[in-house]
Amino acid sequence: MNLKQLSEHLKLSQTTVSRALNGYPEVSEATRQRVMKAARDLHYSPNLRAKGLATGRAQAIGHVLPISTQHEMVNPIFGDFISGAGQAYAKAGYEIVISLVGDDDEEAAYRNIRLRGSVDGIIVHGPRMKDPRIPLLTELGLPFVVHGRASQIDTPYSWLDTNNLRAFTRATEFLLDLGHRRIGLINGLEFMDFAFRRREGYVTALTARGLAPDPALMRSGEMTEVYGFRSAQEMLAGPDAPTAFLASSMIAALGVRRAIHAAGLEMGRDVSVITHDDDLGYLGNGQDVPLFTATRSSVRAAGTRAAEMLLQLIREPGHPPLTQMMEAELIIGSSTGPARR
Repeated sequence: MNLKQLSEHLKLSQTTVSRALNGYPEVSEATRQRVMKAARDLHYSPNLRAKGLATGRAQAIGHVLPISTQHEMVNPIFGDFISGAGQAYAKAGYEIVISLVGDDDEEAAYRNIRLRGSVDGIIVHGPRMKDPRIPLLTELGLPFVVHGRASQIDTPYSWLDTNNLRAFTRATEFLLDLGHRRIGLINGLEFMDFAFRRREGYVTALTARGLAPDPALMRSGEMTEVYGFRSAQEMLAGPDAPTAFLASSMIAALGVRRAIHAAGLEMGRDVSVITHDDDLGYLGNGQDVPLFTATRSSVRAAGTRAAEMLLQLIREPGHPPLTQMMEAELIIGSSTGPARR
């Protein structure tokens, strides 16, 4: 079944069928639903090469990942994001192109991508506070959506982000309400925008209760299990150990739990823990009752929505930047309880 045969079956022009399959707004919803149903029933699969030649598009979306010595992008969180984005791409007939480049080669990589026309748009991952990729892609005229934000960039651009400041303000307030006053922050690398905002949320909540943030209770680093373990271990060995921890990732939180147990303590009874990003496909947070209290924001859902936004920008050249803020839920698990000291 090719496009011509599908069009003849529906008694519609090939242009109308193609536009319906690609979600163009000028096709009515009734027609689009009729075409989509026929395509499913008749097992129609578009020829991406022919489609690209007809539309002048590559029918591919780029994800450029730096092979960094400071911030590792290929992790379970990225995997969940790609799973969500991939669903939207497949539905629209697009493929994923993932490029791994060195930290110093990113600008050249983006310029080469634009020159070759190998993708129709880009998802930008792991934005820094003043991320040079945003003005570069704006200059190149390549449609893009940032997963996150760059606080020190004033130029309008498309982004989708989680309200990290609000999530960590709320999580810190929850621990304060349980009577905790010594709360350790095990954060990501704070030149990354998400980690900066999470620290701001933590500091905001402490300050509002008249508590001065203690530098001895704050860590910033690559969010690995070992980093979580060593950071918590150091704090617990101190003279005025924390009674609670706030971790920036599920992976780091597992290290915090290991440190608590290594100290002969029980998580949830002796030391409380709240984590972020617990809604991961391959790293579950318990079964019926969540193991960790968590600020939950689905990375998979973020991937799907960011992809949908980018596809809209590709379909509608000249469209103003699209932005969306996702709020995190506070999920209560067994890792938190009242302060005991």
